[in-house]
Amino acid sequence: MGGDEVRLRAVVSLAQSMAAACTPRESWLAAARGAAEALGGTFAALSVWERDRGRLRVLVNAGERAEGEEEFPEEEAYPVHQFPEITEFLHERWAGGGEPDAWVETANGVPAVGAPARGARPYCHQRVAALRRRGRGCCVVAPIVMHGRAWGELYVARAAGVPVFDRDDADFATVLAAVVAAGLAQTERLEEVRKLAFTDPLTGLANRRAVDIRLDEAVERHHAEGIVVSLVVCDLNGLKAVNDTHGHAVGDRLLERFGSVLSLCGAMLTDALAARLGGDEFCLLAVGPAADDVVRVSEELCARAVALELGDGVACGVASTGDDIGPVRSARRLFRLADAAQYRAKGAHSRKPVVAGRDGEVLRLADHPPGSPHDRRGLRGSPPSPPPDAR
Repeated sequence: MGGDEVRLRAVVSLAQSMAAACTPRESWLAAARGAAEALGGTFAALSVWERDRGRLRVLVNAGERAEGEEEFPEEEAYPVHQFPEITEFLHERWAGGGEPDAWVETANGVPAVGAPARGARPYCHQRVAALRRRGRGCCVVAPIVMHGRAWGELYVARAAGVPVFDRDDADFATVLAAVVAAGLAQTERLEEVRKLAFTDPLTGLANRRAVDIRLDEAVERHHAEGIVVSLVVCDLNGLKAVNDTHGHAVGDRLLERFGSVLSLCGAMLTDALAARLGGDEFCLLAVGPAADDVVRVSEELCARAVALELGDGVACGVASTGDDIGPVRSARRLFRLADAAQYRAKGAHSRKPVVAGRDGEVLRLADHPPGSPHDRRGLRGSPPSPPPDAR
């Protein structure tokens, strides 16, 4: 098989691997691994330029990692001023009408294939120092261009003592970077679709679908690990009056404002999800924090809702596996408890949350809801059903 055919197969394999990725991390890893294999490298990294922070941030390290290199580093980033060749290469050569071609650098610091000219001085800088420090002999750096602008770079290295990359390798790396850019763009589009599928478009909070999935997972963890799962269900008071008096645009602003308040309060709890269920209904799902902590945050939420310029506060119900609420065999059970507590808060015009397990009437409402057993909103649809012994 000829060299051109081998490289064509490598390009196809890289594209297919990225297309099969389901998450950004999977896509990054497929890009780095595919590029390393295609170029005969022992290591590859994918990095993004964060212009607002003036740094190159590493997304993934693949292959033979040196000490301290993590596969998905949280904070491996390098200031732009440490990489003058990037500014020179992208902002001068490319902006001047050139192409975002790849270049090669070597650990001995001699001028390398495709590297920007720097007079008679050897081209030695942070990358060269890093090659030496990590026992690598050379690297090829290929700019990644998306939507007409520099997005980041693909970096592939070989171990010391093996042949260094040549001009053909650099040209091939340029091709691979273009394939990676196309794969990343597809991943971005898919992520946007996923975001739309699980996000409320008005408030930017999670939607009911996201809550259902997260709550099912949380209840499974509760069964397996005993972790505390808490659900806060809120009904924004006065939205209809605001819509009728000031118009729906003002009503939407009230929903957005309360969504911001809910998000802020949710941030007070570890691993909490703030969501709009629909209409004037919102919820907060917390996995891990103690029930008392969730109740305190719910009280803060009620107080902040009352302080909003429009509306009439919020009716808030809380249900937590950390309270005495009986067995929670399904997510639906926790939802019913939280909704029954919210129903009680609504009926009593309470400015504080009602907590299932701390209000006996809530348990009765949840266990004997009116309306369809499949419609949690049936709790509001008609007067509460009488207890079994009153029938």
